[in-house]
Amino acid sequence: MTTADYVALALFVLLWVALNWITSSTRFFNRPSLSLAMNERRREWIYNSLRRDLKMIDTQILSGLQNGTGFFASTSIFAIGSCFALLGATDKVNAFFSDMPFVFNGGRGAFEIKVAGLAGLFGYAFFKFGWAYRLFNYCTILFGSLPMREDAELDPLRAERAAERVIRMNVIAARNFNAGLRAIFLSIGYLGWFLSPYVFMVTTMFIIIVLIRRQFFSDARLAIMDIDMS
Repeated sequence: MTTADYVALALFVLLWVALNWITSSTRFFNRPSLSLAMNERRREWIYNSLRRDLKMIDTQILSGLQNGTGFFASTSIFAIGSCFALLGATDKVNAFFSDMPFVFNGGRGAFEIKVAGLAGLFGYAFFKFGWAYRLFNYCTILFGSLPMREDAELDPLRAERAAERVIRMNVIAARNFNAGLRAIFLSIGYLGWFLSPYVFMVTTMFIIIVLIRRQFFSDARLAIMDIDMS
């Protein structure tokens, strides 16, 4: 491990933390992120459901959210297993990298540290996806406690409190899901470290720029924004 390796790793962590912060709790160039805008759409969805007696569509949406989260949780587990398999073949892989031109080979110890870090990244993603899966399950239960349309009209304050509980739980679950998904995306940039710390810095910056563009400057964001919010 060289000084450049430590600098690249510190830059990776710093940009990761900054990305989580600006996409979850602040504005960027006075623009709300795609994630924050979607929170408003979640609110609209739940309040609309109060005006429906038949909520099969809503339960299907909740099931889709939970199934998607479960898919990524399973994928993270497979990725962790692949990292441990890679550790078992350290000598072969390290020899392969040693023969490649323009690749900085730090030796067996550095390679194992990098693989362990990659496994830790996928482990973080798994815990985020696992917690999001459980929270979406809780959200389904809270959604089942919403009053029927007639009851909501008779007691709107009670209906509003019940809806706010569902919304808060759904937003928290989505926040954890998004954190896990960002870790998966950033793992692509992390792979650059196996070539050299300088490639690591470049790939990290590239992934961060792509994710910021998607959150603040993408067509997907414009598609869900109100005119006065864009």
